[in-house]
Amino acid sequence: MSTIALDTILPLFGIMVAGYAAGRFGLLPQGASAALSRFTFMAAMPALVFVSLSRVPVAEFFDWPFLGALGGGMAITYAFSAAVARFAFPGSLTALGLNGLTAMFSSTAYIGLPLLLIVYGEAATVPGIIGAVITGVVFYPVAIVLAEIDTGGGNAVRAPLIGVLKNPVLLATAAGLAASAAGIPIPAPVTTFCELLGGAFIPCALFSAGLFIVGATVEGDAKEIGWLVFVKLALHPLITWWLAYHVFELEGILPAIAVIQAALPSGVPVFVLAQQYGTYVARSNAVIVISTALSVLTLSGLLIFLGG
Repeated sequence: MSTIALDTILPLFGIMVAGYAAGRFGLLPQGASAALSRFTFMAAMPALVFVSLSRVPVAEFFDWPFLGALGGGMAITYAFSAAVARFAFPGSLTALGLNGLTAMFSSTAYIGLPLLLIVYGEAATVPGIIGAVITGVVFYPVAIVLAEIDTGGGNAVRAPLIGVLKNPVLLATAAGLAASAAGIPIPAPVTTFCELLGGAFIPCALFSAGLFIVGATVEGDAKEIGWLVFVKLALHPLITWWLAYHVFELEGILPAIAVIQAALPSGVPVFVLAQQYGTYVARSNAVIVISTALSVLTLSGLLIFLGG
C-alpha cells in the first residue's frame, strides 16, 4: 500500500477500528456511541467551525464554483438514484427519498472533515465545513419533505425542518461568518476555549463512528444495497469529478476536495432519519456499514489518483 494510504487512511480508520474494538469487547458501555457522537456534534465540531470561519473572509465560504461542483454532484446523484429506484426498487415516496439520500449523503462531518484536515491541513478547513453544512442543511430537508408528504404529515414537516435550522453546526457557521463579516475580534480566552474543544473533534468523530458500527447490522435487499454502495463510492465521485474538473474548472486543491467529499461513505444521519420514519432502516444501515468498510480501499485509491 502506498505511503499516502499508510500516512492518512490507515491512521484515520485505525481510530475507527479502536472505537469498534472498545464497543465490541465491552470496554465502553452501551450508549457510549450516542453520547460521544452527541458531544462531537453538539460541542467539538461547532467550536471548530466557529473559530475557523471567524478568521476567513466571508467570500471564501461562498465560493460559488466550488458549491456548484459539490452541490451539483449531490443533486444529480440524489435525483438519479431516486429515479432508478422508482422503477428498479419501487416503494413509497419516503423510501424513494431515503434511497436518494443514502446514495448522496456523504459522511462529510465524521470522516470527511478529519480526512481532509489530515491530508491538506488548515487549507481544507473551509471547503470541508462547506461540505458538512450543505449536506445536512440543503439535502437532508428534501428527504424530510418527501417523507412528510408521503405520510400526510403536512404541518408536521415544520418540526423536523426547524430542527435542521437549529443544527449547532449551522448556528456555529452563521456565528463565525457574522463575526468575520463584522470584523469582530474574538477574545483570546474564547479562541483558546474553541481551539481546545475543537481539537477533540477529529479523534472523537472517528472513534464514535467505530462505536456505531458495533450495533449495526447488514440486512435488506442485496441488489438495492449493492447498487447504492456502487452509486455512493463510484458514481457520485465520478459525477463530481466531471463537474469539478471539466465544468467549473476548479483550481488548487478544491477539485480534489470536492471529489473526496463525494467519495466518502454514506453518513449515519441517513439511518437516524430512516429510524424516525420507520422506513428504509435496514437498507440504509447496511449501506453505511458496507460503504464505510470498502472506503478504506476506495479512498486510498482515490488519494493516489488525485496525488493527495
